[in-house]
Amino acid sequence: MSVDRILLTNDDGIDAVGLRAVHDALSESYDVVTVAPAGDRSSIGRAISGGVDVRDHELGYAVDGTPVDCVVAGLDELVPDADLVVAGCNKGANLGSYVLGRSGTVSAAVEAAFFGVPAIAASMYVPGDDPEWWRTELAPERFAHAVDSTRFLVDNAPDADVFDTADYLNVNAPIVTNDGGDNQPAPMRVTTPSDWYGMTANRGESEDNDPDSDEPETDRITFEDPIWGRMTPDEVPDDPGTDRRAVVDGEVSVSPLTIPHATDRNDSLDRLVESYRS
Repeated sequence: MSVDRILLTNDDGIDAVGLRAVHDALSESYDVVTVAPAGDRSSIGRAISGGVDVRDHELGYAVDGTPVDCVVAGLDELVPDADLVVAGCNKGANLGSYVLGRSGTVSAAVEAAFFGVPAIAASMYVPGDDPEWWRTELAPERFAHAVDSTRFLVDNAPDADVFDTADYLNVNAPIVTNDGGDNQPAPMRVTTPSDWYGMTANRGESEDNDPDSDEPETDRITFEDPIWGRMTPDEVPDDPGTDRRAVVDGEVSVSPLTIPHATDRNDSLDRLVESYRS
C-alpha cells in the first residue's frame, strides 16, 4: 500500500509537545493533517460525542471532543482520503491489555481500523519516579526514540505488508535521558500486550463529609495501579516478549493488533442456545 496523506491525532491535545514532534518528523515526507482534541482528553477510551465543534489550527483542525471524535470527523469528513492514521506521541506509556481499552491514543487507532484505515498508536514511557511526572513539560528531544521508531514504521510497514494481518500497531518507546547518552536508535522488539493485572480498590471515608450536615456520610473508593511502582528491570512482573518488559529493558515495543470483538466458535454456547426454548 502507498501512504501519501496521514491523519495525525492524539489524546494529550493538539498543542502537546509529543504531537508536534511527530508532526514535524512526518511532514518532511508526507502530507500530514492534524485532527486532534483542543485540550487534554487522556484516558477517555473510545468515548464519542453526539457532535463536536471544529476550528482551524495551524496543524489542521482542533476538535472540542475526544480522540475517537477526531478520527470519525477526520476520516468521514475532514480528511477522507487519509491513507494512514497516526495517534500520538502520547506522553506516558500505554502498556498491557487492560490499559489499551482506556487509552485515548490507542482508541483512536482502533477507530481508524474500523474504518478500514491502518493506524499506528505511539506512546513514550516516562519512568514514574516522580508522582507528578505527568505535569512536567518535556522538551521535544526527549521524544526522539518514539518519533524515530514511528517514522520508521510509517516509512516501511505498509510496503512490508504488515497491515495485511495487523489492523494497527501499538508502539511504546523509552524516553531519551537527560544526559544525551542514548543518541543511537533504541532496539526494537515485536511484543504482545502484557496480561498482568493488579488494580485494587480501597474504601475509606470521604474528605467531603460535613459533620454538621444532615446528609448521610459518603465513602470514597480510591483506585491504585501498583504496576507503576514496579517498572524496573528487577521488579516488573512480565517476561521478555511483552510490551511492558520491552520498554523497561530500553527497547521500543511494537505490538501488532487487530480490532476487537472477534469471536471463536463456542460449542458450549451453541448447545446452550439450542436449549433456550426447550
